Amino acid sequence: MDIFVTGYGAISCIGLNVQEHFDSLLNEKSGIKKGLHPHSERFLVGEIPLTNQQLIDRFQLKANGSRTGLLACIAAKEAFNGQTEHPELKTGIISGTSVGGMDISEIEYRSFLKEQTHDLSKYKEHLSGNAAEEIANELGIDGFLNTISTACSSAANAIMMGARMMLQGQLDRVVVGGTDALSEFTINGFRSLMIFDENWCRPFDESRKGLNLGEGAGFIVLENSKSLAITKSTPLAKLKGWSNASDAYHQTASSPEGYGATLSITEALKVAKLNPSEIDYINAHGTATPNNDLSESQAIKKVFGDIIPAFSSTKAFTGHTLAASGGIEAVFGILAIQHGYVFANLNHRNVIEETKLMPVTKTMKVDKVRNVLSNSFGFGGNNSTIILGEV
Repeated sequence: MDIFVTGYGAISCIGLNVQEHFDSLLNEKSGIKKGLHPHSERFLVGEIPLTNQQLIDRFQLKANGSRTGLLACIAAKEAFNGQTEHPELKTGIISGTSVGGMDISEIEYRSFLKEQTHDLSKYKEHLSGNAAEEIANELGIDGFLNTISTACSSAANAIMMGARMMLQGQLDRVVVGGTDALSEFTINGFRSLMIFDENWCRPFDESRKGLNLGEGAGFIVLENSKSLAITKSTPLAKLKGWSNASDAYHQTASSPEGYGATLSITEALKVAKLNPSEIDYINAHGTATPNNDLSESQAIKKVFGDIIPAFSSTKAFTGHTLAASGGIEAVFGILAIQHGYVFANLNHRNVIEETKLMPVTKTMKVDKVRNVLSNSFGFGGNNSTIILGEV
């Protein structure tokens, strides 16, 4: 069965829609800068410069809950692009998130500590599943809903689950992706792990010290042939392969040898029925942490040998958007296929000594991008890979 991508949507610090993201990628314009809020103002982060109310007003949203849910609705609404429910189509939503409505909980808890108003009902917004329900309300979908929370691989796993349900005949059309908002919890959490860089992050560079956090959402719409015949959608790309592999090496770190990542990439290629030589671009997980970039580099070398495809991490543009990253980067993969570009790995100066792999350091037009491999790796060794290809 062919699985077609017929819509995409994204919001992050480099764009409020897909076109703005593409423009930022072409112009090598990062959105990472000092934050605007008390929890972020001391740090370089990929923060969207609009308040919750400004997001609601600008995008005419029905939702009025957590920032995580609002971002999800914006990206999913762009991806669904005016489609509607149809009695002959089994339509679903699968959304990934890592912290859910943490931003609402933090605001309410601070109010409690200051002995101001304290509305216990606000904590209901914290639930991870709320974003999927808000998307459903926004788009008018009342079919299958699910939420995945596997840290930074959440969106990739949502995409994979959607594809597998389509293959099993449980869905004809599905909105899949991920969303996360910045919060004090995530910033302090990554700082406590000592993988938070106070300066601009440097993926795959020998001097890398850690990540910059970001916020955003990225969603794509998957349809089968039956759905296409009814919706008359124009395919943008195909979802060809996917895999999830857990090496369970450590609570937060990947194995230095890249065992889990190697397995994830290898199995995704098998599902896609592609040889490594047929991958033209790798959008790497590339968090700029010492552990991840070494582990991912080792995996890329094991799978691709001496002929390494063009690869880069785009997280120096957006920051690490946690559960949203796999969704946003899937959008980047589709843009690469559509327009024939590979995107810059900003801030790179020197290769990692152990692997000597050199990423793409300038956004470049190429002859053709047939297939893009996108990695998303989460805590606990939850490694996921998806492969997108031309129609």
